[in-house]
Amino acid sequence: MPSIVALIALALALIALVTVESGPNRSKELALVAALAATAAAGRVLFAFIPNVQPVTMLVAITGITLGIRAGIAAGATAALVSNVFLGQGPWTIWQMIGWGMVGAAGAAGGPVLRNRWALAAFGLAAGFLFDWLMDVWAWSSLGPSADLTSFTALVASGIWFDVAHALGNVAIALLAGPALIRMLDRYARRIDGVFVPTEAPP
Repeated sequence: MPSIVALIALALALIALVTVESGPNRSKELALVAALAATAAAGRVLFAFIPNVQPVTMLVAITGITLGIRAGIAAGATAALVSNVFLGQGPWTIWQMIGWGMVGAAGAAGGPVLRNRWALAAFGLAAGFLFDWLMDVWAWSSLGPSADLTSFTALVASGIWFDVAHALGNVAIALLAGPALIRMLDRYARRIDGVFVPTEAPP
């Protein structure tokens, strides 16, 4: 079963990357997205000893903000798959790929608004809870006949402090490193012809 899940997840990641590759200046963009996904995955593995602090969430969001929706989705899906090579593959992998892909897409949709440090922090706070609740839906759906509103509420309540850790970790990353990461990716984005780069994030 884990091998089947891994193959499905790999197919989804390849689809996301091919979507990036089909765009303008595809080789440069693909290389940058692959590097960002690898960095996000490495950050997740390195921080695995801190319960539910997920640097990948903000890195994927910032990828979407600076490089657009295709890059955000591809980075999120790929980071989940690659990091789970070290942390363990399973049915949750696909849900994580979807969740972080949605974070990247939401970052792109937020556009210039999320370039503000405090707006990015608020986004990170919400993304931490929403991502974890999506994973709670996956865990809840596996309960079978006992999956009802009461069991879902109990499941969310039992992991609320992990959700808080994820959300607060996102806030800390956004406040401490968010604008610097945005400026860094903006500089790389300018080297990719045809990619529109808005005004840099304020301090």
